[in-house]
Amino acid sequence: MNLIAKAALITMAVSGMAQAATWQPLPETAPAPANNPTTKAKTELGKILFFDPRFSSTGTVSCNSCHNLMEGGDDSRAVSMGVHGKTGNRNAPTVWNAAFHSVQFWDGRANTLEDQAKGPVTNPIEMGMKDLESAMARVRQIPGYKDLFTKAFGSDKPMTIDNAAKAVAAFERTLITPNSAYDRYVKGDKKAMSKQQIRGMNTFAKTGCTACHSGPAFNGPKMPLGQGFYAKFPTFTDNAYVSKYKLLEDKGRMEATGKSADKHQFRVPTLRNITDTAPYFHNGSVKDLDEAVRVMAKTQLNKNLSKQEVDDIVAFLGALSGEYPQLTLPRLPATPGTTILAD
Repeated sequence: MNLIAKAALITMAVSGMAQAATWQPLPETAPAPANNPTTKAKTELGKILFFDPRFSSTGTVSCNSCHNLMEGGDDSRAVSMGVHGKTGNRNAPTVWNAAFHSVQFWDGRANTLEDQAKGPVTNPIEMGMKDLESAMARVRQIPGYKDLFTKAFGSDKPMTIDNAAKAVAAFERTLITPNSAYDRYVKGDKKAMSKQQIRGMNTFAKTGCTACHSGPAFNGPKMPLGQGFYAKFPTFTDNAYVSKYKLLEDKGRMEATGKSADKHQFRVPTLRNITDTAPYFHNGSVKDLDEAVRVMAKTQLNKNLSKQEVDDIVAFLGALSGEYPQLTLPRLPATPGTTILAD
């Protein structure tokens, strides 16, 4: 964990009562970088690219395959399935509210959504293309994409891999789920949450969960570009959960950086809509949310929670489910009279 993240962690851990005074609602818009302002033309193009499986080697895997926007933004599997039925070793995190992450991927190997959008395309397990230019060559073979790229990026060589990534990122920045019961409560509607959810909110803070899961998206403080907010997982290993759920097998950020200091460090995930994103943890090893709460309390805080405490925290987590925007499936540009997938 870097020094900034450590300082933020210490500050937040000082007092659950202090955190209770700074509960923050989720913003209804996501910040965009100066070199990729969000526009309607970009988000429309990005949406189509997000749903198009033709940029995978087999023509079977799209972004939406692992991050299903018709549900929780994940795929409900322990680990995702890519081309040729291959599977990796990590659970697909939800894409809803991903714009509020400090960095992308469990190990933080991408600093931005633009960087992240390029990664799965050439991953041999995920989309399996040999290189990014090969994927972009397929885009250029589909006549309907030319006008879409021109509308989004102008007429001067718009069909580039960087622009494709910018379009997908722009679309993903619209995937926000505000106005949860929690959001309404912290904005002043004291009837928005049930008594149990309010009790769970207080238990969540008192237990120490806010040391990592703070901020509007419950994934930590806002960090400078490229500085992810990470936590060691598991922290306390002398318990049965570690072996039962194989929590030490994945070396976390160390697998991306090669640095021993990054061993078992993971980007802190959002708790928004967590009731819709089972199974849980980086390896998808825990099926049920109440069990995930018990595991976190023991492995991260060395605490054994009572059934009442677990039930109350789970109730509070349910209050973090916001309103999904209404989405319609896009019409993908066709290749009249031919296919770009045939050998």
